[in-house]
Formats: sequence, structure tokens, C-alpha cells
Amino acid sequence: MAKLKGPLFSLGASQQLGKALVYFNWKGLNVVREFVIPANPKTTGQTTQRGYMTAAVAGIHAGQAEAVNPLDADDVIAYALWASVVQSATTWFNQATRNWVDQLVAGLSGRVYRNGTTTPAANSLGMHLYATTWGGEAGDFWYGTSKTALINSAAATVNLELKSVTVAGLTTGVKYFWQYRPTAPAAIVGNYSGIYYGVPT
Repeated sequence: MAKLKGPLFSLGASQQLGKALVYFNWKGLNVVREFVIPANPKTTGQTTQRGYMTAAVAGIHAGQAEAVNPLDADDVIAYALWASVVQSATTWFNQATRNWVDQLVAGLSGRVYRNGTTTPAANSLGMHLYATTWGGEAGDFWYGTSKTALINSAAATVNLELKSVTVAGLTTGVKYFWQYRPTAPAAIVGNYSGIYYGVPT
């Protein structure tokens, strides 16, 4: 039986109403859907998609478990900020997983970025983060004064797992947002980092 928090169609409810509707809370939203009997299709496409999801989740957990330069709280904030740009009510984990799965669906490789840091200096920001090493990797740091308008770019220096750059000529006291985007090799193009930020001193 549904448990009500107020009039049925004005506030919120939880559980099912007969075999017709199911009320529940999803990411802070009160939602309702049709009652359905769960199915577990094992078509080739569904099995493949589940494999992609399994690989993405395992990759993110491996990033969190790294002994050196793990995926940490700052990276969670960065992925959450990127998620807020893409779609509301999306968690950082959803966004990181979605990016990885999209890569696999396209026949490419997924990855997760770790230990991203921003180092403020006079009229400049140092941008650094880590990810699995790829031969011949190149990439750019895209930055701007809005998380939705990263319109400037600077080529990254790639030293094995470390990707970094120092961007000069910035305005003291202004908050800048940045995101790393690889440009080579082709297998990792499309894997974006979360969106980090910092303020030049």
C-alpha cells in the first residue's frame, strides 16, 4: 500500500498503489511510474550493454583504489560539476560511468581521471590530473569563466599518467573552470575529465 506524505497528487508517496502505480523518491525528486513486472532479458545487445556497464564500474572503482594519485573527493566534485552541466539530477558516478560506456559503445576505450588539482599563482593557474598511460597521448585543457563556456584551450604536457599545463594571463580574483580532453590517440578521444576550478592570486 502506498504511504502518503500529503494529498496523493500534491506532495509525495512511496510504494505501490495496487498493481497500477509505484511512487518513489529518485535523486531528491518525488516520482511515479507504471507498475511493471521486472524482466531480465538476455539478448545479445542487452548482455553486451551490461558488460560495458560492468567494465565502467570496475574501472572507476580501480581508480578509487589506486595507491598513488587515486580518484579522490576533488575528482568527485569535478565529475559532479560536469554532470550538472549535462543533465540535472545526475550524480558524479552516473556521469563518469556514462562517459566510459559511451566510449565502449563507439568501439573506443574508456578511462577515468584521477587526483585533479588546481594550483593558483599570480595571474595563472596550474592544472594537473592523472589517467592511465597511452602511447602518443596528447590533449588540451579547456577553460573559461563559466562551467558551461570552456572556450579557451591550452595544449597539455603529457608525462606518462600526468597531464598538466600552466595557463598564464588570467585575471586575479576571477574563478576559472577547466576540463581535460585528449586529442590522441583516437581510442581515447571523447574521454573527458570532470570540471575543476580555481582562482588566480
